[in-house]
Amino acid sequence: MIFSGSLVAIVTPFKNGTFDEVAYAELIEFQIANGTHGIVPCGTTGESATLTPQEHERVIALTVEIVQRRVKVIAGTGSNSTDEAVTFTKHAKEVGADGALLITPYYNKPMQEGLFQHYSAVAKASDIPLVLYNIPSRTGVNMTPETIARLSDISSIVAVKEGSGSLSQVSAIIEQCGEKMTVLAGDDPLTLPMMAIGAKGVITVTANVAPADMANMVNLALKGNYEEARTLHYKLTPLFSALFYETNPIPVKAALSKMGKLQNELRLPLTPISPQNQEKLFQVMKTCGLG
Repeated sequence: MIFSGSLVAIVTPFKNGTFDEVAYAELIEFQIANGTHGIVPCGTTGESATLTPQEHERVIALTVEIVQRRVKVIAGTGSNSTDEAVTFTKHAKEVGADGALLITPYYNKPMQEGLFQHYSAVAKASDIPLVLYNIPSRTGVNMTPETIARLSDISSIVAVKEGSGSLSQVSAIIEQCGEKMTVLAGDDPLTLPMMAIGAKGVITVTANVAPADMANMVNLALKGNYEEARTLHYKLTPLFSALFYETNPIPVKAALSKMGKLQNELRLPLTPISPQNQEKLFQVMKTCGLG
């Protein structure tokens, strides 16, 4: 099992329209100091869709440089263009990332055979460990357990971030793949339920603001201590909801700004959180002892 635990889908801080490297380094140190098991740059939460290719590669290279092997780095390298996904994945390998996270191609809605061939092509092009990422609500396509099972026969495809929201789908993946595929939650509120049926951790938005609680909850679940893990799950539940009042990463950037960790700056077409939702978010943060 190469990847497990609480792996943060880290935000990309901006300042005056450019990547804020100083704030980013501080965010990574905050994560590592609070027990996060891995850093996942350039995912959806990192606004990868609006990073230039040069920025994308810089964020990943800088992540590896700052982390210095203290925890795992799983670089977001997915694209709806297979060639671009190959290019980003090769770069992640070259700069020393531990793995690559590849979202299912979005908008062009490939068939299951297209998904299989897409991931097979990326795996053939680079021998870095790959994590599949299934999130139908974002991409318009659901990768079935059967397709994931086919892909699990490729040795470099080691895990799946499963964000379909379906526990029956998670069960089917684990049943069909066995030890060949590590399942990671892709939906924070389902982290504990998914771990109860065999997932090994989460790639999480919430850890951006509450890294210690997320890491502790996952550690407890991995040890089979579900009673204490449940206490943390219910403590975090209001935050799970609040961080999705609006499209991710709008609320989490507002929360981190409130905590003094970055400028509350997003790239269009994302816009800052509405005043009403900001007030509700800040109230939840106060209840949870944040900000």
